[in-house]
Amino acid sequence: MDTILESRELQVERKHFFIEYRENERGRFLRITEEAHGRRNTVIIPSTGLEEFQRMLAEVLSAGE
Repeated sequence: MDTILESRELQVERKHFFIEYRENERGRFLRITEEAHGRRNTVIIPSTGLEEFQRMLAEVLSAGE
């Protein structure tokens, strides 16, 4: 069973995002869930990859400016 360590919700237009930092017996991870039109999509990023994910996200966003 997962334990939620921290969570936030965000609504952008018609999409609702749930961002949760969780922990289970295998370790910690970030879970991002998008809910739109009654459907859900989820991405899970292990804590070991969060620093690189954050760096890559910043690079992609800065390249688009």
